[in-house]
Amino acid sequence: MAATPPLCDFGWPAFDARLPGVDGFTHSIFSQAGPKGLVVAFICNHCPYVKAVIARIVRDAIDLRAHGIGFVAVNSNDAGNYPQDSFENMKRFASQNALPFPYLHDEDQSVARAYRAVCTPDFFGFNKDMKLQYRGRLDASRKEIGPADLRRDLYEAMVMVALFGKGPAEQQPSIGCTIKWKVSAFQV
Repeated sequence: MAATPPLCDFGWPAFDARLPGVDGFTHSIFSQAGPKGLVVAFICNHCPYVKAVIARIVRDAIDLRAHGIGFVAVNSNDAGNYPQDSFENMKRFASQNALPFPYLHDEDQSVARAYRAVCTPDFFGFNKDMKLQYRGRLDASRKEIGPADLRRDLYEAMVMVALFGKGPAEQQPSIGCTIKWKVSAFQV
């Protein structure tokens, strides 16, 4: 089922956490920030929306480094009910797609809850002060790979953040598969 997250809550503070990465190390989300900001992307292995754009996510993460923007991806899906999103399958996905950024496992889903992540992919773009400046789509692709000349919404927004510390006022929401929540994820 497709979901669309809310638009950017400008100035909302990022949340740090330490999560295991597919590279065998534990990573702090904040330690992935570049000098000008950070993109936190919620993705997973099996979502057709993610699969359609993973090469573009990799391209944009690499290109944003030159602008001082770091990148990290988090998988928060319930691997018990969705074994395609298990940690072992995350390792395979990262290798197959040559992910140039840490791919972290949010097994207890606390990071997804803290960020109020809704779908995969769901992109959060923060400035150097770790204040939210972008919550929108990668580009106009959906479950199919879009044409090569699509406007690079995330990339352009984060270049703007790198230059001015602020994201664009107009943002298009991402769309993707819902986060696969554990039943206990919403229990208090």
